[in-house]
Amino acid sequence: MKSLFEKAAAPDWEAFVKVLRREGRAGRVHNIELFLDAEIQEAVCSRFDLLADLDRNDAFYEQKRAVIIQRFLGYDYVRCGLENFEMQLNNISIADTADLQRAGGRKYINEHTGLITNWDEFERYPWPDPDKASTNSLEWCEQNLPDDMCVIASGGFAHFAEYLNWLMGYETLCYSLYDQRDLVTAISQRLIEMYLKTLRRLLEFKRVKVVWGSDDMGFRSGTLISPQDLREFVLPGHKLMAEMAHAAGHPYLLHSCGKLTAIMPDLMDDVRIDGRHSFEDTIETVVEAKRLYGDRISLLGGIDMDFICRASEEQVRQRVRYTLKECMPGSGYCLGTGNTVANYIPLDNYLAMLDEGRRYS
Repeated sequence: MKSLFEKAAAPDWEAFVKVLRREGRAGRVHNIELFLDAEIQEAVCSRFDLLADLDRNDAFYEQKRAVIIQRFLGYDYVRCGLENFEMQLNNISIADTADLQRAGGRKYINEHTGLITNWDEFERYPWPDPDKASTNSLEWCEQNLPDDMCVIASGGFAHFAEYLNWLMGYETLCYSLYDQRDLVTAISQRLIEMYLKTLRRLLEFKRVKVVWGSDDMGFRSGTLISPQDLREFVLPGHKLMAEMAHAAGHPYLLHSCGKLTAIMPDLMDDVRIDGRHSFEDTIETVVEAKRLYGDRISLLGGIDMDFICRASEEQVRQRVRYTLKECMPGSGYCLGTGNTVANYIPLDNYLAMLDEGRRYS
């Protein structure tokens, strides 16, 4: 492996936000990820001895650790949401087979049936209260985050399509779109009410400079429910999130897996997203998306997950150089994986991706 991170990448949140807004030519490559799995974070800390001076008994250990990791890897931000704000779901757990194994196994949503399949279950469901959720990390960032970094408000909100799917179970949702649309409507409205309160709380913090919704809507060949149903039950929620973000002067990004071709005009013209994240080579590469939409929105990440898992380090570096050559002109591109830094990604390949971004000029 080449000597890593010889070229410095000091955080600069203002330049980062300008890239997201497609305002002028970027001075360097900025990085972005929805999140890094805990196992990857631990492996990075261990390899580079990042936490030697950090007291694990410190009340704000987790917040300080996040800043150390993000700065070391070259990110301009930390990601924060409300805490103690969990939704109960019908999960299935299996053993994790990744090299950086997750002790508690991997969790999947039961696609057959969820916790809300009828009106009685809807009424009994323990909906979390955003007004009672903790803002501990946001408060710490407000006072202690280095001036060259910002907060991306992300996590725990804007999961409109996902929670329709997860709360009902995908099979139940599909049947309910025909048999009990009033229940689907009620869940959708409850999610909107809850997430409006959530985002209002997040936007109270001045260090928040970007809002990032995460909501998988599709699979390899299309959307999980019809585009028409997405327009009725899902996209109105994202439109409200984008309006709130824009009113506060912040860009609204959307992470959404799947083939979204049928609703891209809606996302750009009606919802008015500022950037899109999550790309898969078998659907659409980020280079292809840049050519199609790069004059309207920023395109983020896109180093394919399957590729980065199977490729050699040199192949990763070549792919990054090609992607940057195609996507950096005109601004509106940040480097990252096609989805998230999952614990099954080879650590050396992830680090090579970041290092090649630093070397690019």
